[in-house]
Amino acid sequence: MSRDAVHGALSALFAETRTPPFVPGQTPIPPSGKVIGEAETRAMVDAALDGWLTTGRFNEQFEATLAAFVGVDRALTVNSGSSANLVAVSSLFSPLLGPAALTPGDEVITVAAGFPTTVNPVLQNGAVPVFVDILPGTYNIDPDLLLPALGPRTRAVVLAHTLGNPFDLAAVTAFCARHNLWLIEDCCDALGARYTLPADAPVWLPRAPSSDDPSLWRAGTDADRERHVGRFGHLATLSFYPAHHITMGEGGAVLLDDPLLARIAESIRDWGRDCWCAPGCDNTCGKRFGWQLGDLPAGYDHKYTYAHLGYNLKITDMQAACGLAQLGRLDGFVAARRAHFDHLSQRLADCAELLELPRATPHATPSWFGFPLTLRPGAGVNRVDLLQWLDQHKIGTRLLFAGNLTRQPYFAGRHYRVASELSETDTVMNHTFWIGLWPGLSEAMLDYAAEQICLFLGVGL
Repeated sequence: MSRDAVHGALSALFAETRTPPFVPGQTPIPPSGKVIGEAETRAMVDAALDGWLTTGRFNEQFEATLAAFVGVDRALTVNSGSSANLVAVSSLFSPLLGPAALTPGDEVITVAAGFPTTVNPVLQNGAVPVFVDILPGTYNIDPDLLLPALGPRTRAVVLAHTLGNPFDLAAVTAFCARHNLWLIEDCCDALGARYTLPADAPVWLPRAPSSDDPSLWRAGTDADRERHVGRFGHLATLSFYPAHHITMGEGGAVLLDDPLLARIAESIRDWGRDCWCAPGCDNTCGKRFGWQLGDLPAGYDHKYTYAHLGYNLKITDMQAACGLAQLGRLDGFVAARRAHFDHLSQRLADCAELLELPRATPHATPSWFGFPLTLRPGAGVNRVDLLQWLDQHKIGTRLLFAGNLTRQPYFAGRHYRVASELSETDTVMNHTFWIGLWPGLSEAMLDYAAEQICLFLGVGL
């Protein structure tokens, strides 16, 4: 069967697809999900018919299109957002960075209210996470706690933009520049979010150090004040799991501007090899058998020379094809999420005395992943009872990931430092949850979810 025939069959199949009507209390309202259709299926079939399977032409186009969207020089795909964080953090330990490289025992400032794999690579590389508290309502780091957390071995800051809401990038970049620290942005929940540095804030751009200049930051201009998240740090990460803003099933990406960091990250992704040939290519450097590295004999095949402790974290071209089709719909997805956030904010406004409603970080334009809610002390209800009520009415909920990482079972015996009281983090652990606002939900679904929350709380009765 030709490609045209296959595409024709797909068009006929999708023409027959109908979304069943929403039935309150019967139709599930998932907290997250994917929106895919004919375009994604066509692209994946095209990639399958190529028979290449590993990263190829679709991945090359996806990486270029994604980098252009965010405004970075390079996007490097990996097999998950968690792997993206592993590659990003591990890159800072590369010996190619010279004195700027992190070493085991160095400290990394972060928060405990988030997803484990933002922090796990710090532990995996032998560094020490230093935890500080968050702000209510935005669920991001309290920047006033950065300076008290600074120690003699502090070398980096690794933070996620919580549920698509950017953290205070003006304060964080100024702190990192002042103390010459690396910054990694975990944007796995925040693709499409933007931040504008206020007029009185200094503009800092990340840079890789050189033998002549150890500085990790340089001054920017007013043209650099407004940027997509992912353009403020030295490295940034994304996830393309089905719950996220775009999907390719499993998948993620590392975003970078610096060629040296890109070379390091690509090496770690591709088995740790020193060679940078694309799959199926040989002798890109022009001297495949002309290297002498480490204690290997002169002329040892560059394709089998390893500069880093690495992995194989590549994606398939079918995944990239799906992601490429999704990128074409990203603006609409982000707009829908923002519209749904505004709708839920309005519908739940009457519950504000009992629920802490989410709010955007000042100067930020979020790309919302979920709608977080925190029961206030005076609410007089138990979170578990509320979640069970919503579950009975087919309304999906999620907690704010790990709540407080330091209280998770796997953290027992780990080496970390707590630099401030984690009172707000514990509040999140005990009283916060979130509901969905992804593009696959209708206003009727959002209305029903809000009505059931209000009904449980006894508001508007």
